[in-house]
Amino acid sequence: MKLRSFRLRIALFSAILAGSALVGFGVVAWRLIYVAKVSRLDAKLENQVKRTIRPREQDWWSSFYASLPRELETEAATPILMLVLDEQGETLYPLEFPPLEPATLNLRPFLLPRVLLPLSQSVPKGSLHEKEDKNDRPLDGTSVNGLADNQLYLSLNGVLPEPKLITQRTATGSWRVVAVSSARTQAAIAVSLDAIDQEMGLIRTIFVVAIPSTLLLVAGGAWVLSGRALHPVDRLTTAMRELTVAGLDQAVDLGATDIEFVELIQVFNQMLERLERSFRQASRFSADAAHELKTPLAILQGELEQAMHHAESGSEVQQNLGNLLDEVRRLSGIVRKLLLLSLADAGKMSLYSVEVNLSEMLAVIVEDMELLAPSLAVQANIDRHLWVRGDRDLLAQVLQNLISNAIKYNLPEGWIKIYTQRCQNTVRVTIANASNPIPEGDRDRIFDRFYRGDPARTRKVEGIGLGLSLSREIARAHNGDLTLDATPVGQTALTLTLPGEV
Repeated sequence: MKLRSFRLRIALFSAILAGSALVGFGVVAWRLIYVAKVSRLDAKLENQVKRTIRPREQDWWSSFYASLPRELETEAATPILMLVLDEQGETLYPLEFPPLEPATLNLRPFLLPRVLLPLSQSVPKGSLHEKEDKNDRPLDGTSVNGLADNQLYLSLNGVLPEPKLITQRTATGSWRVVAVSSARTQAAIAVSLDAIDQEMGLIRTIFVVAIPSTLLLVAGGAWVLSGRALHPVDRLTTAMRELTVAGLDQAVDLGATDIEFVELIQVFNQMLERLERSFRQASRFSADAAHELKTPLAILQGELEQAMHHAESGSEVQQNLGNLLDEVRRLSGIVRKLLLLSLADAGKMSLYSVEVNLSEMLAVIVEDMELLAPSLAVQANIDRHLWVRGDRDLLAQVLQNLISNAIKYNLPEGWIKIYTQRCQNTVRVTIANASNPIPEGDRDRIFDRFYRGDPARTRKVEGIGLGLSLSREIARAHNGDLTLDATPVGQTALTLTLPGEV
């Protein structure tokens, strides 16, 4: 499913991009912090373990071990293990601090092997032996573990081995182990990494909380910024939604619009200008044509009426003149409707507003229907005192158009129902009639001008398809509306809605 909201996509993609960067930064930062903490501990461990390979008095080990928490800058409760063996493999210091189970961690496997090499491979300058202080036993040929004076335990490359560092995981946690060997001593120190792991767990928790919170801020900020960036588009959308015939001259103000949207707004304003110019030309043409046709049609109607008056009563000439007169009157009605529609399009339909009693107007129409459609069953439920404010003649024309439409498109031996409803400050007049079903494709076009639906169903019905269109324009000119209601199959209902008078 594609995201159709451009603004939502911007916010989402910004959050994804920021989230990827933050997660990557968090992982790298967490790892670097962990490595830095362990490296710092390693440096201190190496420094301390090198002190253990020098010959010491027996009681020195206890004080040295007691000083390890301070030297390593660890918490007092942090477990520290130390194992020191002499040249014969005897344990010099097997104690633990604080006391732990013997099976917690066995340090013997971590002790470095010793290799016997001739002393002729001299110790390079800068080696561990050269750095021994005055308390260490000097390398003066004294016998070591029964060996000749010219032999010494050295590493394969002829120097004392560097301390070996390794992380060991056990059932009780992780340990950082450092081991070193010399000719006289082997030593290993292990420090629990639980404290570092707890600190890293706290940092991880901070990242887990901070990253989503930051993502929410980024997404919210992207949403707000994208909304502000798309404000010109919103202005265009609002202008298009409110675009009416009377508002074609209302261009969108550029104001402080970003340069990326200036051209879009300018093109929209130019389109409005072209539409306004084209509509004015079409409206002026319709109005001028209808107005120019009124006078000759009126003259023609007068001449035909006079000719009928002088013609022999009942003669064929009088019948022909009567037919011509009916067509002229029909044409005059079409011209009158076109003129009203042109005025409505231009927003210039003049209304002579007075208080109109729709109840009385509908009662008169119901009485006339008995003469217009005696074969139809008429049912009326009209409230009393339905007062509205509007043009009496135009409202009467709307009601007559609706009644005429209900009669023309009714079924043989059908029915017509007229009922009203007052809802707060609104008056609703519904006129329903029995009819053939209106196709779904025709329901949206029923108010189009000159549209009469399927010719097979309407060719025997008089009219040109302007009545409903004109009626809706008159209703809208009164701040109301005319709508086609959803009804069961076999009937049609139109509802006129007008603002009511309290």
